[in-house]
Amino acid sequence: MTTERGMDTEVVERLVREESFANETFVGLDLQGVVLTDKEFYRCAFENCQLQESRWKGSRLENCAVRGSNLTRAQLSSTALRDVRFEGSKLMGIDWSNLASNPELGFVECGLSYCSFVGLSLRKTDFLRCIVRESNFYDSDLTDSDFTGTDLSGSNFRGCMLTRVDFRETVGTFLDPQHNKLKDVRVPVETAVALARNLGMWVAGFHDEAPKRAPRKAR
Repeated sequence: MTTERGMDTEVVERLVREESFANETFVGLDLQGVVLTDKEFYRCAFENCQLQESRWKGSRLENCAVRGSNLTRAQLSSTALRDVRFEGSKLMGIDWSNLASNPELGFVECGLSYCSFVGLSLRKTDFLRCIVRESNFYDSDLTDSDFTGTDLSGSNFRGCMLTRVDFRETVGTFLDPQHNKLKDVRVPVETAVALARNLGMWVAGFHDEAPKRAPRKAR
């Protein structure tokens, strides 16, 4: 079932009133600030919807997709996400830290700047060709995740498990091995060079010539 624009008011009322939805596609709805507490969505899609500051406390989404929608500053406290994919959506300023345990989600070409991912299991999570500037990844398990093509400028990784994470073709990636667990991590050359410089090393061909040691004074 796909909603039509002429039915927007009716559909919004249903979303607020009813508790569960299955095999529905919600298109072009204005749901800014809507309260979707304790709802269940199965095989549903939100396309080109305005969901800024929407509240999803205690809801569950399974086998769902969010495409071309705006969820800036949405609240996802205790929300269960099982096989949920966000595509081409604006997801800025969201604190994902309070999701229900072991979320299964992925992001493709999304805006995820100013977000927080704290204390989460995000194993095998895709962050493909996204903008993830000035976001925080703290104390999270990102094993086997893929950030290929993503802009991570200004983002922080601290206390994270980064085993086999793919950061190839990323921009602005900096990983501190003293504050993260790194193993078999794929990084672009720029990241490796920045790390070397942070550790006091100068990489030939990438850094300016290291300052020469001053000559000893004659006695």
